[in-house]
Amino acid sequence: MPGDLEQLGRDIQARVRQWVNIPVGVGIGPTKTLAKLAQWAGKNWPATGGVVNLMDPQRQQKLLKLAPVGEVWGVGRKLSSQLETLGIKTAFDLASADPRHIGRMFSKVLERTARELRGEQWLKMHDDPDPKKEIVSSKMFGRRVYLLEELRQAAAAYTTRAAEKLREQGSVCSELVVSVQTSQFADPADRYWNGARMLLPTPTADTRDLIQAANQGLHGIYRAGFAYSKCTIQLCRLSQLEGLTHDMFAPQPRRNVDRLMATMDLVNERFGRGALRVASIPVEAGWAMRREMLSPSYTTSWRELPRAR
Repeated sequence: MPGDLEQLGRDIQARVRQWVNIPVGVGIGPTKTLAKLAQWAGKNWPATGGVVNLMDPQRQQKLLKLAPVGEVWGVGRKLSSQLETLGIKTAFDLASADPRHIGRMFSKVLERTARELRGEQWLKMHDDPDPKKEIVSSKMFGRRVYLLEELRQAAAAYTTRAAEKLREQGSVCSELVVSVQTSQFADPADRYWNGARMLLPTPTADTRDLIQAANQGLHGIYRAGFAYSKCTIQLCRLSQLEGLTHDMFAPQPRRNVDRLMATMDLVNERFGRGALRVASIPVEAGWAMRREMLSPSYTTSWRELPRAR
């Protein structure tokens, strides 16, 4: 099988050169990250002819020991310098490290990269979707909400979910928009919609900072006496954390924020969303969307698989 794959790679090379006259390299591996590393090796070692097959575990180990950690797909210059201070200088060092410790120290994204280098498939073999340019979290309330405190609870819950999505794609945001509205079917005199745009002092993915901004916005747009039916949180002006240049005059971020957020995400991934949350989000919220008629999760939950009779 490995020989067949290598020949397939050379056939692809020949076909592309014949059709468009562009030289290409082909990397083959059991995971996407290893295949990317194989492609890098094909570019740097002419003797390979531009085709490197890493399906053989011995070949994997040999290349991992030769490849600098900065050449691993998704690591980059800034992150590689941080890893090197911890003694992780090669792709082999990263693959040998405890992936859970890597996740706590840096991010879930880097944890998946480390696992991929070990031969564990964590990334689907499809084109990488571009990071979202904005993230929206919004739901209709299960009942009408009148109190500012309940709106703050809802905003905190929706902001928390938006922040999780933000970190999942390795981004930070510089702007948050919070809006509230009543039912569009209410009498005209009882209708109300308003929103507040909050500029953050420094780009962040810290759930606490984002909730603080949402609360400040809510205080400016809340009007007593209205029956609110919906709250929306929108994260805007997103940028990738990797390669971000920090403003030396901006307020310094909290210490160990990346590690704290990574720990929260890992706990919630293992024990269920909301297992670890900020104190302003209640365990059971009266305003939460009603889910009595929720359809079973046939495709995402083992417990809810349909039974054949």
